[in-house]
Amino acid sequence: MDTPAFPQGSLRGTWSPPLPDAAGFTHTVVETPGLRTHVAAIGEGDAVVLLHGFPQHWWQWRLIAPTIAARGYRVICPDLRGSGWSEADDPGFERDSIQHDLESLLDALGIERAHLVSHDLGAVVAGQFAYAHPERVRTAVQIAVPPGFMAFTPRLLPAFAHMPRMLMHREGQSLGWLFGPRYVAHPMSGATVDAYLRVQQRPEVSRAVRALYRGMIIPEVLRLARGTYKRMRLQPPTLAVFGRHDGPFTETLVRKICRDHERRAEHFELAFVEDAAHFVTDDAPAEISELALDWFERADRAA
Repeated sequence: MDTPAFPQGSLRGTWSPPLPDAAGFTHTVVETPGLRTHVAAIGEGDAVVLLHGFPQHWWQWRLIAPTIAARGYRVICPDLRGSGWSEADDPGFERDSIQHDLESLLDALGIERAHLVSHDLGAVVAGQFAYAHPERVRTAVQIAVPPGFMAFTPRLLPAFAHMPRMLMHREGQSLGWLFGPRYVAHPMSGATVDAYLRVQQRPEVSRAVRALYRGMIIPEVLRLARGTYKRMRLQPPTLAVFGRHDGPFTETLVRKICRDHERRAEHFELAFVEDAAHFVTDDAPAEISELALDWFERADRAA
């Protein structure tokens, strides 16, 4: 697959607030109908798309993207709708809004198929996309989120403990509590938290929090609870990764809710990362990089 080219004239000279530092990335804006997506990219080769979690943005992949790029890939890290430095004409969300954004972005970049690596919010989007457009996903690595075909159980309810605060979020309120001990195995420095949250200075991003949860996340959770994806088959080779300290997602419970994967997916595996919690890409970036690269290579050999 050829390295995707960014549209002419998409470079932007200044960013407000300033982008956090990360060496080796190029930064562009890709325009699609109603959306101007900030994309950080690094490397040359087949396309790997990294989809960040909430309340993060492209910088989540600062330690992972260069490692993947060094193995011969073009790594593309977009800021999703309502996050980072992307700009949307319509501030609202529907259940599959970001999935459609991803499809439009791949089209604009001329990417027919890509490896998808995703975390948290990004994993929800990647899961939707893998079911809707399996022909465009070479492999999927989803982090900290179970597959759509999981068996829903009340034992998962603690994983949604943050949602009431998100549904009641007001513009300007701090999201710093999300990076607390409940969600990380290794404390994040103040500089790291600032790099993630400084973009909340943008009113569009701060206002998007409640809209995201009301318009997309809650409807998707209801689909999961109703077993919608159990009536579908997950076709792309998918690896689901969890930190061993990620709240209710113990290995025992995750294996239980995924126990029917042979019936629900073509090729599905689980992996667990030591000394990591929900924000596993910050807790253990080297381990995530190697898991992803190994999954790409194994799937390509099997193809």
